[in-house]
Amino acid sequence: MFAYLAKALPLDHLHHSRSSEQSEALSDDSRPSTSSSISANSQAYLEDGCMPWPKSWVYLRTSDATGDLLKQVFAQCEGGGPFGVCIGDIIERSVVEGWNEQTCGNVQYFATAGNDSVGVAHFKVFSPVRADHLNALAVASFRPIISMASPNSSHTFYVVERPAVVFPPVSFTLPLISSSEGSGRRFDLRENIPTFDEWKTLWSAWDLVTLKMIPQAMLLQKPIDLRHKCLFYIGHIPTFLDMLLSKAIGGSATEPAFFWNIFERGIDPHVDDPEYCHNHSEVPEVDEDWPSLGAIIEFRDGVRARLARLYEDVESGKQVLTRNIARTLVMTLEHEGFHVETLLYMLIQRARTGTLPPPGFTTPPWKALAEQWNNTPLPATPTVTIGPATLNMGHNDSEADDAVAEFEHDVSGHEFGWDNESPLRDVHVNAFKADWRPITNGDFKDFWQGKGKNVVSLPKSWEMVGDEVMVKTMYGPIAMEYAQHWPVLASYDDLATFACFKGGRLPTEPELRLLLDNYDVGYEGGANVGFRNWHPVPATMGLGENGKGSNGGVWEWTSTILDDHEGLVPTKLFPGYTNDFFDTKHQVVLGASYATIPRLCRRTVRNFYQHNYPYAWVAGRMVYDI
Repeated sequence: MFAYLAKALPLDHLHHSRSSEQSEALSDDSRPSTSSSISANSQAYLEDGCMPWPKSWVYLRTSDATGDLLKQVFAQCEGGGPFGVCIGDIIERSVVEGWNEQTCGNVQYFATAGNDSVGVAHFKVFSPVRADHLNALAVASFRPIISMASPNSSHTFYVVERPAVVFPPVSFTLPLISSSEGSGRRFDLRENIPTFDEWKTLWSAWDLVTLKMIPQAMLLQKPIDLRHKCLFYIGHIPTFLDMLLSKAIGGSATEPAFFWNIFERGIDPHVDDPEYCHNHSEVPEVDEDWPSLGAIIEFRDGVRARLARLYEDVESGKQVLTRNIARTLVMTLEHEGFHVETLLYMLIQRARTGTLPPPGFTTPPWKALAEQWNNTPLPATPTVTIGPATLNMGHNDSEADDAVAEFEHDVSGHEFGWDNESPLRDVHVNAFKADWRPITNGDFKDFWQGKGKNVVSLPKSWEMVGDEVMVKTMYGPIAMEYAQHWPVLASYDDLATFACFKGGRLPTEPELRLLLDNYDVGYEGGANVGFRNWHPVPATMGLGENGKGSNGGVWEWTSTILDDHEGLVPTKLFPGYTNDFFDTKHQVVLGASYATIPRLCRRTVRNFYQHNYPYAWVAGRMVYDI
């Protein structure tokens, strides 16, 4: 098999090493080369070009590669991974020569075993995204570390791992079952009402970030001055859930009840006037007055048990599922999903000086990935013409209807969302041109060092190491050479300035919504969201069928200021969620980042940040008037 890989994939080197001693004995020529453009300051952050090679490989036909089958096949494999999967539209006999032919149920597949490591620093093959493969792997709780397409694209090799957290595609999730005591009927609620299994997946992500990536010494520190200490968020999430459960089904606070006073609401002060802030909880002023982590975890477990009892009661029919309860389940899960991302964009600011990398996730083979990214084809033309068109924005989901007798129990088939998503409205969009891809790190670096010098700031997604610009990741900073094709994450003000200098502008909300509707593939189409990676990747829009692709795993700025609109009914479950920020300082952002949970990839979701806020994972795309 390894000989085939060396032949099928144009590798400069293919190294095998059976022990650490042999690895250390490799000649200088066999080690990954470093470009002369990378200074000595970055050498400490370069990985060594080698990664563990799978001990087990299987080859399946695409039509047979379901999540359930992958689970069964790898349950028979030895070791904890990583694993090798080759998925092909047909069985290539030259690949499986010498492999063992096996069956699982009625499905034929091929398997082989080895115990090698391989240098991956020189893989240069661009691997087109196969969404069907990624979805099957996600259902089986696997994520690819790197993939390698065959020259004729008939099959793709994946080196995969089974980490602590993998989000399955929403459409593959079993529905919430609700029973009716009166009729004895059971209803499948397949819309966007989360199941308890989805909560457990989200809790796995939340606990991984809060309990395994934040060292004890950082709990009472602020990675960002404009946000709370880390410990606040660990208490805020269960408090918010507890408070909304009490609103929905009654009952007193989970003890200790005074947590409601400390952890109810976070802060979002004005960047240019931090003394100005919306209503928020009063938190302890000195470290000694904060509750202990142990007390917060005990409270968290009590709240989670309370939620579990609600699901049991809904499924048994003891508790009737009303719109209000369904909305509470949606809102609290999505609120926690938003905060996973908020906490991560805070923690990445300390990724080299405190924050720990995500445990159980292999450090990306940056050099090999960068070589693939460098060989990603460009669109045939840099821009696409869109419109004119009439766009349907939003959906009909007024929280006020929850209390109306006609709608109180009308849950099945209803799509729930946040107050600013409603109502459905038609908007005319004039014709315009748009870049296929957002502004990249490389583009912005050239501007920052050239015409934009002293005009735009160093993005908070970068840092200077000596005299070299590095790009921040959850694994620590990496060379700009590796991340040059990623979308740059920067403030609206700086990206709008870049666009103006280049003869364009940032899009309005309707313009960006129309573009994403036409060309973004979403999580189940293979986009880089839902923790498929812990970093952005180069955008792929403008390639593939009809130009559809991903923006690389980022939110995108719009020039639309967050404001009231006709028919918006402010939420009473989360007072002030949107209307507290009608201050002319917040821009609407659309899309989803690599750390956005799949349920928040709903097309009607509208996020928002201050125009000069530099920390959020938001990029910019240039558009042009026609």
